[in-house]
Amino acid sequence: MMKFTKQNFFVLVGGIIIYVVDIGVDFWVASKYFCQGQYSWSILILCFRGISSLVTQIFSYDWFKNDWEGTDTGKLKWIFLVHLFHCGIFIRYWFALKYGCQAAFKLKSSGDASETDPANFIKKQAIDAVTDINMLRVFKAFLETTPQLFVQIYILMQHGKTNCYQYAAIFMSFCGISFSMVDYQMSLQKSQPDKGEFRVTSKFTYLFYKLLTITSWVLSISLITLLSVRISVILLIFLWICGFTWTLKQCTTFCKSKKMEYLYRTVVGIILIFTFFNIKERRTKVCISIYYATHTVVTLGILFVYMFWKPSIIKEIHFTIVIILTILHLVLGIIFLVVYYKHFHPTTYCRPQACLDEVDGMTGQKDTMKTSRFQNFLMP
Repeated sequence: MMKFTKQNFFVLVGGIIIYVVDIGVDFWVASKYFCQGQYSWSILILCFRGISSLVTQIFSYDWFKNDWEGTDTGKLKWIFLVHLFHCGIFIRYWFALKYGCQAAFKLKSSGDASETDPANFIKKQAIDAVTDINMLRVFKAFLETTPQLFVQIYILMQHGKTNCYQYAAIFMSFCGISFSMVDYQMSLQKSQPDKGEFRVTSKFTYLFYKLLTITSWVLSISLITLLSVRISVILLIFLWICGFTWTLKQCTTFCKSKKMEYLYRTVVGIILIFTFFNIKERRTKVCISIYYATHTVVTLGILFVYMFWKPSIIKEIHFTIVIILTILHLVLGIIFLVVYYKHFHPTTYCRPQACLDEVDGMTGQKDTMKTSRFQNFLMP
């Protein structure tokens, strides 16, 4: 039976607060750089924000159009206008709060597992609304939050001077990534009832695995950018091409239209620069092993370059700390990865008929458009 608890509602409210504060911090940081005459950093931060918002608005409107197909076109025109002004996510939050409040505080379970039951219908509406938001937040986390974390760390390493707004930007980046991962896991839990109840420890293990490996990789990219911006750009483009090519070979079916599907694959290619996600319902042991082995080799290669090519830089205390943190985060991240896939991955404790590797979404349910959408989304 579907559940939408008070805890889910408060997590949703927390996500809204983080989202709004993150927007405010972005513009605050951009204005600070602009006032200091550092126009390139200001423009870059606003570009991350703009591109991320544009992509999420496009996907959000496309989902509304698919879900409301056959309904009043006047509503779709209104929804289009809202998305045109980059406020689509707030409409989705409004629906989520509306149904979530009813499901968590006003409804009592009737014991009927049917979706036609009014209580279950409201709960399903709340879960669907939150699921769509969480998918959009995953996009935002890797199109804007993670790149901005990289930029802020690079600026700190390059100039050595720190300001409160830089720390605020870094803090909000970590909060944004953490909330998107936790919310995503909660949606994954609710969309996979056939795989049993997710444990609390699995959520934290997954969170630490993602945060630590992403942080290590961001630090590595920052280090190589300090050596050569050109090499860093070439590396990132090469990694995106590899991720995009791999996505093409998987023949993903997330979107209804070919244009949207190619946009989805383009975004997934960017996400794969920073972290691994499964995008098809199949075993991922080989793919994930190759992925993180490559990251480890590249990270160690960067550190060796610093040791033998730029040994004088390593003598500076903050570079020593960065290198230690890079290695520490990588090792701990890999440990949490192994623990998660060995002990907490749904396939380790799901029912036998459900024991296929999930696609960072869900398997086996084709009841609704929203269900199939999340079914074909990214998997852990």
